[in-house]
Amino acid sequence: MAQSTYAENYLLAVAGEGFAAGFYEGLGYELIDNRVRTKCGEIDVIVRDPDGTIVFVEVKSRRGRGFGAAEAVTAKKLRTMRRCAAEWLAEKPYSAVRFDVAEVLVAGEQMQIRVFEDVDDGAC
Repeated sequence: MAQSTYAENYLLAVAGEGFAAGFYEGLGYELIDNRVRTKCGEIDVIVRDPDGTIVFVEVKSRRGRGFGAAEAVTAKKLRTMRRCAAEWLAEKPYSAVRFDVAEVLVAGEQMQIRVFEDVDDGAC
């Protein structure tokens, strides 16, 4: 049973990340990459804003609000996101960056998204 729960959670995460990437693309962002592994961790989605800003997106996919979604991104997670982003950016030309959290709620076949932009602004 634990194995199927893991598999279900993995599939939910992948679906949510794909939905979030498509959402950003629909707004005119360019998808750069997704599910990027670094030494520090994983970056769910990387997109380029039409203004050139590189946006690192942490996607939280949930079947309901009972376990929290966006609020699950703690100060520790933000530090990890910054380290992953720095590693990914190391060999790339300078660009402005932003950190977003995308909350994807899944109900059956329906998905809804709420995006919290620039969550790193003022974070410790």
